[in-house]
Amino acid sequence: MKAIRIKIYQNLVNYMQPASFQLKETYPLPPYSTVSGMIHRVCRYKEYHPMKISIQGDYYSKVNDLNTRYEFAAATYEPKRHTFRLHSRKDNRDYGLIRGVTTTELLTDVHLIIHLIPQQEDFDQIYHALLKPSEYLSLGRREDIVRIDEVKRVNVEKVVLDEDEDLTLKHSAYIPVTDGEIEDSNQTLYEINRYYEKAKIKRNVFQRRWKKVMVVHATAGKTFIEGDELYLDEDRVPLFYA
Repeated sequence: MKAIRIKIYQNLVNYMQPASFQLKETYPLPPYSTVSGMIHRVCRYKEYHPMKISIQGDYYSKVNDLNTRYEFAAATYEPKRHTFRLHSRKDNRDYGLIRGVTTTELLTDVHLIIHLIPQQEDFDQIYHALLKPSEYLSLGRREDIVRIDEVKRVNVEKVVLDEDEDLTLKHSAYIPVTDGEIEDSNQTLYEINRYYEKAKIKRNVFQRRWKKVMVVHATAGKTFIEGDELYLDEDRVPLFYA
């Protein structure tokens, strides 16, 4: 099995958790959907192209930053409540917009190793698009620009560790949970977005329905022992794809 391995560096980044509001919390690693979105953008895909993705990496620390927040709830404009008045010509009505401050959690000095296993017909296009991107790529928010340090074709094999082949994670990683089994109850679980399908709500109105995957955030130092089955690339870097 062949894969594309990408090594990425980011200075400051937020991989926002959808349920965070006052404090824009970040995942420790980018969700699969975020990585998939970056690939679709660099390849200029207009429709979803399936691919398997493995994500691992580390960051140095977390910091908080202040950001401007705009809140629009389609409420009628009230001078004492809203910051701006927005007039709609369509229904001849004034709506209110509130400007405030929010706090964003940022990861610093992020290093990522991402493996992509696309469909065979997409492999070369994705590889060359990442090797020579037509624009600066971002991962997370639009301003979270990435520096691509490596794009490499690698061979991947499934191996069963023997008694002399213990393998220790050098980086934290997302490991998909299979059949609801969790080896260590102290590990952090995330249910993260994988991809979405468009569901028709009414005429010309569609809604995104997200397909999610449950993962364990395994930290560096986790050891795999004799009898464990793993996917390893040619440089013995493990893959945990979803």
